[in-house]
Amino acid sequence: MKRLLLALPLFAALSACEQLGIDDPVKVAAAKEAEGKAVGSACRHAMRAIEDCYVLNPKAQKAAVYAGWREMDEYMRENKLEGIAPVVPRPGSVKQPVDEAEASSSEKASEKSPEKVKGH
Repeated sequence: MKRLLLALPLFAALSACEQLGIDDPVKVAAAKEAEGKAVGSACRHAMRAIEDCYVLNPKAQKAAVYAGWREMDEYMRENKLEGIAPVVPRPGSVKQPVDEAEASSSEKASEKSPEKVKGH
């Protein structure tokens, strides 16, 4: 009887692990997969290639991203929906702004430089 009374609080504490801040690995995996699918479907709707989606979301599971992208692609084809042009540029394609003073000095320097003659 005493064993049962000692084990009862232990079972109650173990059944409430989520309240203690301990995450259930099954729920965490399901949440990551659902998030990856959402990322993939959003990328397809934004007319992004799957490779761009992987680059923009390196922490997302690639299999889940692909599954979401594919599902959205099928849905959009079936319902004849057009995608939306992406607003965020692809990484590395953003041009750095140039100061006007630097731009004008580089133009003047190119005008003053002599052209190379073929054969010399």
